[in-house]
Amino acid sequence: MTTTPRAQGATVWLTGLPSAGKTTIARVLAGRLRSQGHRVEVLDGDEIRRFLSAGLGFSREDRHTNVQRIGLVAEVLARNGVLAVVPVIAPYADSREAVRKRHDASGTPYLEVHVATPVEVCSERDVKGLYARQAAGMLKGLTGVDDPYEAPVDPALVLQTQNQTPEESADAVHAVLAAKGLAARGSA
Repeated sequence: MTTTPRAQGATVWLTGLPSAGKTTIARVLAGRLRSQGHRVEVLDGDEIRRFLSAGLGFSREDRHTNVQRIGLVAEVLARNGVLAVVPVIAPYADSREAVRKRHDASGTPYLEVHVATPVEVCSERDVKGLYARQAAGMLKGLTGVDDPYEAPVDPALVLQTQNQTPEESADAVHAVLAAKGLAARGSA
């Protein structure tokens, strides 16, 4: 019996402040990868929190637990030939490093992308109204405002979304994947 070789999976971890553009970029990238025949799953941080991490709060410990759960799911998918695209704030460097180490231990490619949109731009976008609620005193612990965000020190890519379209950002991520042999070169 012969087996068909399985496609190489990987995790693309998009980290950044709320309203930085992580989910938009993830969806554009996923669409492009799917059109090229890749198996892709987007593990959106908000969706995962509602289901897999329901009941967790926003303490440092709960945020760490949430990131580890998402990291486990991403690593399992990637280890099994899926490109897992993960738009999640993941504010703490040690939490992201633990996810990276999980991937390293299984020999699974992991790409950390810093969606480095300035807080002022994120506040203007305010997709979910978080910044407005925080400014009105209705929300405490907003990442990047009154709770820390530890920017990646050595990401595979830094995206300045205030200077490019979501499509241009997704193209930049795709180019890194293609350079590593994890995605087809060229456009869809």
